Amino acid sequence: MNEETATSRLEALWGTAGLARQRAATVMVVGAGGVGSNCIEALARGAVGTIIVVDGDEVAPSNINRQALAWSETIGMRKVDAARLLIQRINPDIRVITRGSFVLSGDVAALIEDARAEAGGHIDYLIDAIDTISTKLELATYAERAEIPIVSSMGGAMKLYPERLRFADIYETSGDALARVIRKGCRKRGIRHLDVLYSPEAPIASPELPARAERNGGRPPLGTTSYLPPIMGQMLAGFVLRRIAGMEDTLGASAAGCGRENMGGGA
Repeated sequence: MNEETATSRLEALWGTAGLARQRAATVMVVGAGGVGSNCIEALARGAVGTIIVVDGDEVAPSNINRQALAWSETIGMRKVDAARLLIQRINPDIRVITRGSFVLSGDVAALIEDARAEAGGHIDYLIDAIDTISTKLELATYAERAEIPIVSSMGGAMKLYPERLRFADIYETSGDALARVIRKGCRKRGIRHLDVLYSPEAPIASPELPARAERNGGRPPLGTTSYLPPIMGQMLAGFVLRRIAGMEDTLGASAAGCGRENMGGGA
């Protein structure tokens, strides 16, 4: 008889103590789009005990190409509700805390502290998977002040090659337009350190953009593949799960090309 459970393969990897740490952990994901939703799925499959999901949007048909919570039945549903459904289908024992609002920079402190209180007083990791620059900077600022570990996703639109993705301290990034803006903002705010996932790949110049810009009042929706944002989400989840399990030190320098620049930077 096969006696394996839903977490048997996780326990074989992390060990009993590592799996226990995952089950006791609280991870907050801000943004449930292409990156965030796939990160949420991996966290749920990774047996994280409490997942906090923050997003003010609804599932739209254009989300289906890349978002883990977008399928025909969830169109029009609040993303936080679709995320809850996704998580509970994977593991109904996971505690899901949701905040169904868009996050402005001035809301960050109250949002985090309110969610932390509901989660029992602690957040083990904060994952930033949003696009708004001012809010990303405020998340980084508050997380550093509150001593909450954080990892932030940089730009994935109009890019094709997931093998170019890497982790680095924000001050060691290059070739990523969003990372450049965030880097300047971090320096201005005096942020000492911020782990980010970024790609130095130059965005492709799509011949469709001028026509799309004209149809959309000068601001065309940026193209995304079906695979790159989900891979980013999975990588962010892996980054966090390794640290929660206490296994990050097992990574060698050979992982840097597709994983982390300057392994000594730590999290």
